[in-house]
Amino acid sequence: MKRLSILGSTGSIGQQTLDIARKHPEDFDVIAICAGGNNIPLLIEQIEEFKPQVVAVPSDVVADKVRELLGGNGKCSVLVGDAGICEAASLDNIDTVVSGVVGARGIRPTAAAVKAGKTIALANKETLVAAGSIIMPMVKQCNAQIVPVDSEHSAIHQSLAGYTTADLKKIILTGSGGPFRTWSKDDIAKAMPQDALKHPNWSMGQKITIDSATLMNKGLEIIEARWLFDVPAEKIEVLIHPQSILHSAVEFTDGSVVGQLGVPDMHLPIHYALYYPDRKESRSVPLLDLLKVGSISFESPDLERFPCLGIAREVAAKDDSSAAVLNAANEELVYAYLRKEITFYEIALKLEKILEMHKPIANPSLDDILHVDQWARTAAQNLGHTPIYHG
Repeated sequence: MKRLSILGSTGSIGQQTLDIARKHPEDFDVIAICAGGNNIPLLIEQIEEFKPQVVAVPSDVVADKVRELLGGNGKCSVLVGDAGICEAASLDNIDTVVSGVVGARGIRPTAAAVKAGKTIALANKETLVAAGSIIMPMVKQCNAQIVPVDSEHSAIHQSLAGYTTADLKKIILTGSGGPFRTWSKDDIAKAMPQDALKHPNWSMGQKITIDSATLMNKGLEIIEARWLFDVPAEKIEVLIHPQSILHSAVEFTDGSVVGQLGVPDMHLPIHYALYYPDRKESRSVPLLDLLKVGSISFESPDLERFPCLGIAREVAAKDDSSAAVLNAANEELVYAYLRKEITFYEIALKLEKILEMHKPIANPSLDDILHVDQWARTAAQNLGHTPIYHG
């Protein structure tokens, strides 16, 4: 039985992880869960169902509310703040940490899990995007293990089984193209958040769904793949694949292309990460019927309609703090777009401006990364409604 700590239990990844634990109770024991304060009723339901030993929340206010709602039924320890979630991620009696926290908030607890030598089922791509140069050497030093949960990186991980990156010619990252794949640039420019949230294939959280609409998600995945698989950015290709059946592939030096196919359902990569290195029949994932799929197709990404991908690709080739700035500023601008404070294309325009303002730090430390993360967030917030035009 694997003992789990789930970071971000009330989010999309966390809920699907608990669904797998629910359907395979003989294999998983939920020792710790960590959540924000936005859905306390759901957190209480999770505590009552899974009876974790430890719960971590962001503030004393949320902790008091949790204790109040649990009443005399709560036998768990409630931890608070960054220190609390880091403790929950590094408990002696856990085997696997599911890092499903959205954004840079996931960096410190994921690093804590790495330092404790845990297996990390990593869904928080920001950890490697912003701090991959720090985290990956730490993984080797601490005898930890990262098994990716992103469907694309999970596919690459599976496709590389038995081989090393020395055998690779390139990585092929696939993406659906998002809800605006067939839209004109003029129509995309007028797109409202409710349009961008209508992903054609996947059910995900709001932030990652907007990133899929801008194709920034593919850009962040290039950066993540660079560090996770130790491959230069120029050897990572992005292909648009509208059916979302081939989740990604690798091309080996002999010309062979090996990929992983499956239904577009996040239960599948989560299940793989939780059971790795074993394979076990899933009680959550629907099976892929190739006859029903019929055919699959591929397209090149259009960088004119989706400039965020081009911006991220340029940053992916750098060895400094630029990726941390890109990640943080993008996150803030996505939320500004969701609040209807900026337009769709202002995400890319303001990102370019913030990257121009940044003075890159070579070989940044974790403290440097967290500092520039805050700087980029402030810069994004300060731009506000300031119009930005290309000359």
